[in-house]
Amino acid sequence: MAEKENNEQNVEPFDQEKGNRTAFERVQLARHPERPYTLDLVERLFEDFQEVHGDRRFAEDPAIVCGFARFHGLPVAIVGHQKGRDTKQRKIRNFGMPKPEGYRKALRVMKLAEKFGRPVFSFIDTPGAYPGIDAEERGQAEAIAFNLREMVKLRVPVIVTVIGEGGSGGALAIGVGDQVLMLENAIYSVISPEGCAAILWKDAQQADRAADSLRLTAEDLLRLNLIDATVEEPDGGAHKGHDETAQLLDVVLSQRLAEAVSQTAGFRMRRRYERLREYGRWGVAPSSARDE
Repeated sequence: MAEKENNEQNVEPFDQEKGNRTAFERVQLARHPERPYTLDLVERLFEDFQEVHGDRRFAEDPAIVCGFARFHGLPVAIVGHQKGRDTKQRKIRNFGMPKPEGYRKALRVMKLAEKFGRPVFSFIDTPGAYPGIDAEERGQAEAIAFNLREMVKLRVPVIVTVIGEGGSGGALAIGVGDQVLMLENAIYSVISPEGCAAILWKDAQQADRAADSLRLTAEDLLRLNLIDATVEEPDGGAHKGHDETAQLLDVVLSQRLAEAVSQTAGFRMRRRYERLREYGRWGVAPSSARDE
């Protein structure tokens, strides 16, 4: 209870005007313990969700949830990171940090979706892939890299939404899509502000300074053409109203799915590949901006 109260004290003051929030305040909102997670949104956005378990190679990874459902009557596939609400669930879900079997499970479901012509919805919310020795021994880097390659080639529409934290390759491994959306207080970055500050200034206390430099907010990434749209949240943040957050997201997901479905598979694959190639480019405007 004390931990929950402390977390809430860190973020509750941000009921100020949305435009006045600093990058680090958005980081704290993205990490809010009451923020809606993947299963909270699945419950509100989809019908008849049937979860799929296991990667058929090693084990089940509860840090990623996968399955099939219906979105406004349309059969779809769902993959997403899942954090836990209490201490027990956080341990089971490994705090939303997947191991290789989690990414392989996600790809298994995406390949099934491709086989049966079902669009894929991906929900990102992770501080990053699990960096433990056991995960590295089972091919963590290879699993992430393989997903990047295979997601580019999926012939079905892929709609990605960053709903909380989007941490490094752990997020990108299920983040290659035709449409990449972010909730307005979500973040997406190669490293956490604390990690960046510890490397650059040997002081994790300068995380707020690092957050500004990383350009990790939805507004920053939209301006850089690295995402397609931001999704409004309820006043005060998504944790203030799960139902309202889902309603706002539902409208955007419906619009973006209709757009993706109207495009050819070849166009979608080329666009995914081009976007992936733009990530990490520094000092040069993204191709879409150069073409304008």
